[in-house]
Amino acid sequence: MSTEDRAKATAKNVEGKAQEAMGDLTGNTEDQAKGKAKQAEAEGRHTIENAKDEIKKAID
Repeated sequence: MSTEDRAKATAKNVEGKAQEAMGDLTGNTEDQAKGKAKQAEAEGRHTIENAKDEIKKAID
């Protein structure tokens, strides 16, 4: 996984956590849901990139 891809996924996760927290504070369920969705997207990206890393290791 490239450092850039990992950083983007981490940034998306942090953004999602912040949005969810803001939704928690304000009681805005839409922000809570969007924040959780961003976190899930980031987790998916990490999973895909980790799989790519494992495949590359197996090939090398």
